[in-house]
Amino acid sequence: MIRNRSMPPGVFIPTLAYRSVPEAADWLCRVFGFQERLRIGDHRVQLVYGGASMVVTESATDAVAVDMMHAVMVHVPDVDAHHARALQCGAKILGTPMDHPYGERQYAVEDIGGHRWVFTQSIADVDPAAWGGLLFDDA
Repeated sequence: MIRNRSMPPGVFIPTLAYRSVPEAADWLCRVFGFQERLRIGDHRVQLVYGGASMVVTESATDAVAVDMMHAVMVHVPDVDAHHARALQCGAKILGTPMDHPYGERQYAVEDIGGHRWVFTQSIADVDPAAWGGLLFDDA
């Protein structure tokens, strides 16, 4: 499996949305002891704690996007095979596998409870600076 500096460590990575990403990241670090790993503008921050991580994203204001206030990202060894299995089982696919400039191939799916999942496979080791990220700790 490829290690990608643009992705936080861990297999399961929760993504939580907040009105102010910088304020939320500061609060989570100060109160819970997280450490900032990577900042992408003012709209996305990766935080780490021990060997785990989470992503803080900007919350949406429109009614459709409010349903995406949280998600769970999962690293898998073969995102295309994972997608094929989910599709074959009748899962509600929100986005088919797609390569991203930060070195990940991902697809999104909704589970039977309406929860959003993003399955991701590292396909390249990409320096976060190449796409606008600021890496604080290469955990």
